[in-house]
Amino acid sequence: MSSFSGQTDIVFSRRCVWVNGPVIVGAGPSGLAVGSCLREQGVPFVVLEKSNCIASLWQKRTYDRLKLHLPKQFCQLPKLPFPDHFPEYPTKKQFINYLESYAAHFQINPRFNECVESAKYDEACRLWRVKTVSAAAGDGGERSEVEYICQWLVVATGENAECVVPEIEGLGEFAGEVIHACDYRSGEKFAGKRVLVVGCGNSGMEVSLDLCNHNAKPSMVARSSVHVLPREILGKSTFEFAVLMMKWLPLWVVDKILLILAWLVLGNIERYGLKRPLEGPLELKNSQGKTPVLDVGALIKIRSGDIRVVAGIKRISCGRVELVNGEKLEIDSVVLATGYRSNVPRWLQETEFFSENGFPKAPFPNGWKGKAGLYAVGFTRRGLSGASSDAVRIAQDIANVYKEDLKQKKQKVPCHRRCTSEF
Repeated sequence: MSSFSGQTDIVFSRRCVWVNGPVIVGAGPSGLAVGSCLREQGVPFVVLEKSNCIASLWQKRTYDRLKLHLPKQFCQLPKLPFPDHFPEYPTKKQFINYLESYAAHFQINPRFNECVESAKYDEACRLWRVKTVSAAAGDGGERSEVEYICQWLVVATGENAECVVPEIEGLGEFAGEVIHACDYRSGEKFAGKRVLVVGCGNSGMEVSLDLCNHNAKPSMVARSSVHVLPREILGKSTFEFAVLMMKWLPLWVVDKILLILAWLVLGNIERYGLKRPLEGPLELKNSQGKTPVLDVGALIKIRSGDIRVVAGIKRISCGRVELVNGEKLEIDSVVLATGYRSNVPRWLQETEFFSENGFPKAPFPNGWKGKAGLYAVGFTRRGLSGASSDAVRIAQDIANVYKEDLKQKKQKVPCHRRCTSEF
């Protein structure tokens, strides 16, 4: 151990760990899915997680009323379905319980509180070097640095690793509370307040609905166009209906049918200030990754005027927002439902497989495998079902090489004299 003197009393412990299988970065649903498939194949692995729990996005950065937007059969992970007694749309708590049971069932034990600072492929020894920094549990001043050496690296940090906070003129001067949707839990504390919700996606719609249900007065900013679809059509999941149609019809035809059905069920949403994009909902999802809103009750509140749809923001002042159309509103609080982004470019030192936006360059279904043992899971923009499909492919691909190396006794050995083979 060595310590730094001067302005800090933090003590650092450094060590090097050899991993006989892959290192999986991220213990969300995608990382767990890969872990379960590797476990079934008999391949050892290490899961690194910067938080202190699995599925930290679900456990720490979602609102209380959240439910899965799709039926459970489209959201279950490989090898273990949801319990039969779960409803068609499991709650946040039920989904977290399912993930914890899933991790226990497949004996997936992530290394918590380990934040990956960098991951780089070492051309000399043809191995990945993954460097982490962790805070030692129970010892506030001690932090350890670990370098994991491995043949395969699985990036499972997903599409929503960090929140997006837009630059809004005057936001820093606003006297009221400003939070991102990741910190919003319930509208209870906003009762009676005028709340500006920035964003009209699924989060913006549901936060606005929740605020209404707690007697707040939300105004929802709809700066860009958005597709709003009913969650169900004639008692059948809209998503399930679309998947069924795509087996027989081209995507553009399915889009046309969905829009006609949405108009019949929801009416003309442009009357309420929600402009539809020119591209169809599925085409837009494929080309830009923009998910259509599945309405769970917000549109009724918009029609009644309980949720007010407003234009884009020009500037915010002390207790007021000025919109691009010149209108001015008095507001007490701001909730930024402005989405999330990948954090891969911050720590992965690689530019051939991943693009600058943190997504694989190759389009679906070819974005799961790079070169030199690099893999990506949870970046398909196709939700949990897309992550599960990629997890199965990744585990099988790694297992094929792993088992062949075992047969030929060609397992790589630690290339650092301080490296200890622990996994």
